[in-house]
Amino acid sequence: MAEIEFLIDGAEKPDAPTFLFAHGAGATMDAPFMVMVAQGLAARGIRVARFKFDYMAARRRGGSKRPPPKVEVLQEEYRAAVAALDFAGPLVIGGKSMGGRVASLIADDLLSEGAIDGFLCLGYPFHPKGKPEKLRTEHLAGLTVPTLICQGTRDPFGTEEDVAGYALSEKVDLLWVKDGDHD
Repeated sequence: MAEIEFLIDGAEKPDAPTFLFAHGAGATMDAPFMVMVAQGLAARGIRVARFKFDYMAARRRGGSKRPPPKVEVLQEEYRAAVAALDFAGPLVIGGKSMGGRVASLIADDLLSEGAIDGFLCLGYPFHPKGKPEKLRTEHLAGLTVPTLICQGTRDPFGTEEDVAGYALSEKVDLLWVKDGDHD
């Protein structure tokens, strides 16, 4: 695993609330959406730390454009980012799409270890695009970590109509963005 490089926006104080923000499958940590969210949260006093998964770093070094590795590999990389991050205040983990899904899979373990305080996902991929029968929701039914998922009502990875029928933990709050899609 490569050394983890963070892009930090916001409060210089390590005791400020921090959001560890992972990118989606096809975008980098400095993609316009990631920058907009990081700067918006930073303007509200939240320290945002963005990082990139190794497969995306390899693309930047001139490697081939390959898909993300198995989710178990990404989970270990996310855990390594939590361990490498310098913070003293509350920590919320999450990400955009795939980055949020990966964080959701480790969030309860990290909460029980006292390492995090919450989970935030922007555009959760409830199922692969065009395959609503292949749900990625089983673990969401039992989450114990305080969770916020911000989702567009037209998101092809889970519309408001789709998600209404899913079993989700009472710890999961959904914020619907009217007429929003996955981007």
